[in-house]
Amino acid sequence: MSTVLALIFVLGLLVIFHEFGHFIMAKRTGVLVEEFGIGFGPKICQRDFGETTYTIRLFPLGGFVKMLGEDNDLPTNNDRSFRQLPPSKRLLIIGAGPVMNFFLALLLFALIFFLAGVPASEAQVGAVIPDSPADKAGIRPGDKIVAIEGAKIQTWNQVIEHIGPRADQNTHIVLSRDTGQTQIWLTPELDAESDRGIIGIQRVMKPYQPLSSLYFGARQTLGTIILITSQVIEMVAQRQPADVAGPVGIAKVVGEVARTGFINLLVLTASLSVNLGLFNLFPIPLLDGGQIVLTVWESIRGKRLGPEEEGVFNLVGAFLLLTLLVLATYQDFKRLGLGG
Repeated sequence: MSTVLALIFVLGLLVIFHEFGHFIMAKRTGVLVEEFGIGFGPKICQRDFGETTYTIRLFPLGGFVKMLGEDNDLPTNNDRSFRQLPPSKRLLIIGAGPVMNFFLALLLFALIFFLAGVPASEAQVGAVIPDSPADKAGIRPGDKIVAIEGAKIQTWNQVIEHIGPRADQNTHIVLSRDTGQTQIWLTPELDAESDRGIIGIQRVMKPYQPLSSLYFGARQTLGTIILITSQVIEMVAQRQPADVAGPVGIAKVVGEVARTGFINLLVLTASLSVNLGLFNLFPIPLLDGGQIVLTVWESIRGKRLGPEEEGVFNLVGAFLLLTLLVLATYQDFKRLGLGG
């Protein structure tokens, strides 16, 4: 897949799902959605379904939802105007975009587990890493681990529990294979990252398991959210410079990953979807997070900001986003060796 097609696929999917979240929640709360657009720039085709115009535009990177009363220059005295909604319903519409990005990540991770397989619970070897202790000891894919140091083994978690503490210790393992049981001795290596013993085997993966794939997809999505959030908190707490990628960096990564296979591209897309959902929750004007803060503030003070106040609010947001874009693009060029 070429870089351009991969980029259109990735960014198009992320933005369409995000905007569809706003769209479907606006419909559910009774807001008049005037247009749902895919892409930006001049229209190349449009169709009217009901009260909404659906358009496809020239540049297929992005999308938008145009709701009645969303802009300051539109009348707000219509019952179906976005601005006439109570704060609680406006928060639902605003928050639905990031939520849909998390949902997209869940679906993509689930699809990956469905195609590549979910981890089996039994203590059966799926693959052996070359030149690892297991490989040198003669363990083969398909072997079942029956016992470790005299302890009976039934699940993969038990394998981890018994091998982990035995780094650099000679270990007795009983295997079951087609020819019967066999005994081996090996010495687990210390894994520096986990500080536990490993022998270089991977568990069996079972493909085409719909319910299990959804479970592992949800768990992977939650784990990714927690990981990214903790990294951002650590970066802020330690006052580290922001390590962000701009359009150039994202395009480069998407192109490189696309050449390694479609599954890897799905993994990247799912991770970017989580990133986009979290980024949009940042309390920056113009982002969903900024609109959430503004809506909560209006609810607390009992009245909305005037057009001039909201204009200043959005101007600050535009400046911050532009600054972030310039910083990210500068770092992209530095990674490419084009910056100082």
